[in-house]
Amino acid sequence: MKNYSGRSAAVKFNDMNSGGSAAVKTNDMNPDRSATVKINDMSAGYGGRAVVEHVSMDICSGEIVVLIGPNGAGKSTILKSIVRQLPLIGGTVELKGKDLREYSWEELSKTLAVVLTDRIHPEMMTCRDVVASGRYPYTGRMGRLTQRDQEIVSRALLEVHAEQIADRDFANISDGQRQRIMLARALCQEPDILVLDEPTSFLDIRYKLEFLGICRKLAKERKITVILSLHEIDLAMKIADRIICVDGEHHVYTGTPEEIFTEEGIRKLFHLDTGFFDPAFGSLELPAPAGRPEVFVISSGGSGIPVYRELARKGVPFAAGILYTNDADYRLARVLAVETVTAEPFSEISDASVEKAEQVIAGCSRVINTCSTFGPDNRKLQELIEEAQRAGKLEDRRQRL
Repeated sequence: MKNYSGRSAAVKFNDMNSGGSAAVKTNDMNPDRSATVKINDMSAGYGGRAVVEHVSMDICSGEIVVLIGPNGAGKSTILKSIVRQLPLIGGTVELKGKDLREYSWEELSKTLAVVLTDRIHPEMMTCRDVVASGRYPYTGRMGRLTQRDQEIVSRALLEVHAEQIADRDFANISDGQRQRIMLARALCQEPDILVLDEPTSFLDIRYKLEFLGICRKLAKERKITVILSLHEIDLAMKIADRIICVDGEHHVYTGTPEEIFTEEGIRKLFHLDTGFFDPAFGSLELPAPAGRPEVFVISSGGSGIPVYRELARKGVPFAAGILYTNDADYRLARVLAVETVTAEPFSEISDASVEKAEQVIAGCSRVINTCSTFGPDNRKLQELIEEAQRAGKLEDRRQRL
């Protein structure tokens, strides 16, 4: 994993709208591992016209690389060029040290397996039949399966937890089950490299998690190199070793999840005009309800988060406090609350913060308390709670958490 540019992806994000494509490399985290996939200054597109340019990355055995970016940016174009569905316009792609263009189709099928978004519609085939078709590169024109081929098919079904549907008609299973069958078919090719284009797009949350869990196991236990595109950036940041992002102007950037998934970086990548991405929670948040705060939430240690989300969901503008700026609640309050009263970490809450909180509470009709633990530094919260109770504004939510 070489550093081609000497600049981090996080720095490059600041120049996203400056024009021109860039291949940004992160520091070498695996200096003793040779690249299974080597992309060097690749330009890809259609009809000889480049959609993305200057894409470079070395991908090692067992790594998971995820492509993210808005629709139409060029993620699928990159993947289709890597698997030779599209001819390269410029640059090179090497698989296991050999130029992609030098592979015969049979050799390529034994090295690289692909699961694309195109849905197949086989007639009168069971799930086992579909999976077994992945052995075609090894069986020749006659397509006869040996005992070893049958064992590989059974193992692939087992690996994707699909052995119980093996004898069902492929046309009559769910989308989630189809994706697992297509993954099993790819595994039957015994590939070193697995390429998947938006494999979770039609899956519910259970199957998304299950499918990506299988991909991670294949990468980490069987050392298969996995390259895939995802729309779910919260899942991408949890599964990827590295990220390739393509923005709306077809600029390409690479980096680790820690470099790519910043609030500012995701905002620029997807041109977010409303809402926020929080890298601490890996969550996308809608904008805060507008208006003067009607409710003041007293919380700490994450106890206020469900209340914040409830109020935001109902469109109720609220204030939060008094929160230390290193508190988990502060992470969310800063984007969902109309106003946040804060205090410096590791210090006693100041009289100025208390006075500000009292002023905000005076204009609110309710005070919701979710905080149940008090120490020397935040004992003044108890005074706010007692004052709210005397004013008839207090709503105690501690028992609901």
